[in-house]
Amino acid sequence: MKQFAIIGLGTFGIRMLEELLSITNEIIIIDKDKDIIEKYKELAKLAYITDAINEAALRKIIPKEIDAVIVDLGGKIEVSLMTTNYLKKIGIKEIIVKAQTDEHGELLSMVGASKVIFPDREAAKRITPMLASSILFNFMPISQNLALAEVQPNEDCLGKTLLEANLRKNMGLNVVALRKRDSEEFHFINDPSYVFAEDDVLLVAGDERNITAFLGTDIKKSGKSRVSIFRSLFPKR
Repeated sequence: MKQFAIIGLGTFGIRMLEELLSITNEIIIIDKDKDIIEKYKELAKLAYITDAINEAALRKIIPKEIDAVIVDLGGKIEVSLMTTNYLKKIGIKEIIVKAQTDEHGELLSMVGASKVIFPDREAAKRITPMLASSILFNFMPISQNLALAEVQPNEDCLGKTLLEANLRKNMGLNVVALRKRDSEEFHFINDPSYVFAEDDVLLVAGDERNITAFLGTDIKKSGKSRVSIFRSLFPKR
């Protein structure tokens, strides 16, 4: 079973604790605030009240072979840098750190962070495309060139079969699954003769620019300001 440690139970750290509990109970939590540890210690296998910049304590608490350490020290930029550097020296391979600014993120990468998280920015990237289009229901960037999106069939797809629409060839999008708008349950589409309807919601995977192109007609109807916002999120690379 995978094992994780969370240093700092800020908003991001607590959310990570809640999410990780769905895959493992091997979680170590560390915070210098006694009240915070008391509140969440029942959810973790081990809980420690200590300062994150106590290198000796971190060496004792966190095993080298741990799968990942998540660091959320709020706005304490210097402390997060020192903690990340200590974890790197200990030999932790996967160090995920919450950053406040681009400059903070660059410094974290320099001192050993394997992944830097900007929670506010990530949330904005997911929400803004949905505001820009009435046929986009959910959006999740996976990497620089890949995203998942829940979309309603656009005007070009409605009334066509899966084979006729041929989204993979025409739009560079793979239809992963389908659900009806009044349902949360997705199902794989196995029938190429399936006809797209207005109440369909497609789960598609593809380049962000291809998703933008798929939504293009609907976005233009929404107004220039929304188009500008969407394009600022997905600039031409």
